[in-house]
Amino acid sequence: MDQKSKICILFGGKSVEHEISILSARNIVSYIDETLFDVILVGIDKMGRWFLVTDVVDSIDKGEPLQLILDTEEPSFYSVKTGIKVDFDVVFPVLHGTGGEDGSVQGLFKTINVPMVGTGVLGSALSMDKIVSKQVMRDLGIPVAKFISFSRIQLEQIHYERVVSMFGLPFMVKSAALGSSVGVSKVSNEEGFSRALKDGFKFDERVVIEEFIDGREMECAVMGNEDPVAAGPGEITIVKDYDFYNYAAKYLDRDAVRIDVPAKVDKSVSIEIRKQSIRAYKALHCNDFARVDLFLKDDGSVIINEINSIPGFTDVSMFPALWEQEGIPNDKLITKLIDMAVERWERTNHIKRNFK
Repeated sequence: MDQKSKICILFGGKSVEHEISILSARNIVSYIDETLFDVILVGIDKMGRWFLVTDVVDSIDKGEPLQLILDTEEPSFYSVKTGIKVDFDVVFPVLHGTGGEDGSVQGLFKTINVPMVGTGVLGSALSMDKIVSKQVMRDLGIPVAKFISFSRIQLEQIHYERVVSMFGLPFMVKSAALGSSVGVSKVSNEEGFSRALKDGFKFDERVVIEEFIDGREMECAVMGNEDPVAAGPGEITIVKDYDFYNYAAKYLDRDAVRIDVPAKVDKSVSIEIRKQSIRAYKALHCNDFARVDLFLKDDGSVIINEINSIPGFTDVSMFPALWEQEGIPNDKLITKLIDMAVERWERTNHIKRNFK
């Protein structure tokens, strides 16, 4: 990028991952290269209202209420309070979960032809949906856990005995389209199954039930578009008494896990993890960057768990740490992501939309 650009950092959101988004955005703002970018901060509160703010704070609704001007020639925000237009060149959504990673906000900015960092409408929707993403990867021969899925109206068809006969014990129950392990339960008995279903349907209209994978938990950072590349994997090891890597272990208990960057694996295993991660990234039509979560079994096989199309940038997040070990510090990484997004937008912007 030849000149200083106005980057709209979009954070918060009407999502159960609202607080994690704030932590990620705070780090991105602290590392972004201010010699290259002017930062505009737009927060979305838990009610879904948009505000112009001067800092990445929890009290988003203390900012100036905004409206979006839907003009493909000069897209901008409009301050309801001051009447001032706030224009921007690129949007960097740092929104985790519903409304941020599911293609919704991506479609909004695509409609008004604004460059946006990260995966587009199709890839976001695919990656966010645990059921559809597993179906796509499975059909392309990418290794995933065995699974079944149900909607809320099928609740009476979900029988504990049938699930046990398919997967044994324990097994996992997950809300279909959430992140940060919200709505996820590990089930070891029938009573726990009832609780898991109740929790899963609390956050979504569908749940996925899948076999429990007994393996080492790995994460792999992927970046790029036509020819994506992957960093060496990192490993997460739970060192306290948690059933699995849940929300509390991820964000509330700093002593819950040990994170190894890079993961202590043989070179051949690292190559296989990168290979399968890139396959999953391409299969789900990801753009610019994503984090692939996976399991490494004792026999050396890799099982893809899921893809996070807007991975965390918190102090404990794996995505930036994995690229830092590859020699790309946070400030350079953020610049690279923005540059890739603009290059991709410029390339696709030449496509004709008018047929005569």
